[in-house]
Amino acid sequence: MKLTVFFEGPFWIGVVEDTVHGRLKACRHVFGSEPKDTEVLQFVDSLMMPLIERVTQGTEHAQEPLRRINPKRLARRAAMEMTQRGISTQSQEALRLDYESRKKERACHSREQREALQEKKRSIRIQKRKAKHRGR
Repeated sequence: MKLTVFFEGPFWIGVVEDTVHGRLKACRHVFGSEPKDTEVLQFVDSLMMPLIERVTQGTEHAQEPLRRINPKRLARRAAMEMTQRGISTQSQEALRLDYESRKKERACHSREQREALQEKKRSIRIQKRKAKHRGR
């Protein structure tokens, strides 16, 4: 699991990337102003896991085998990742897939609500028509 915090436009954004069984899941959290260390720690402790569990879509991701890494190489790799800006294209793809699936769910839900409202209005109209016909 990896958390990347970067500045995009007027806001600071955190992207959580998680690889499970060869699938990369990614989710986005907007911090707003520049987050302090305590805010990031509080996000990691309480908000990060429920946020990543909400993600339903993911992309295929080739996972590197776990092996012992030389500490100097690990430090160089961490320094290089600190200088890189933004998120990986795979995590962008995972974010896009999740966004599209939520968009489809939202469209389906709003369509059902709209149809239910139309049916309710129709039944009210029919009842009024019957009441007028009966002379009430």
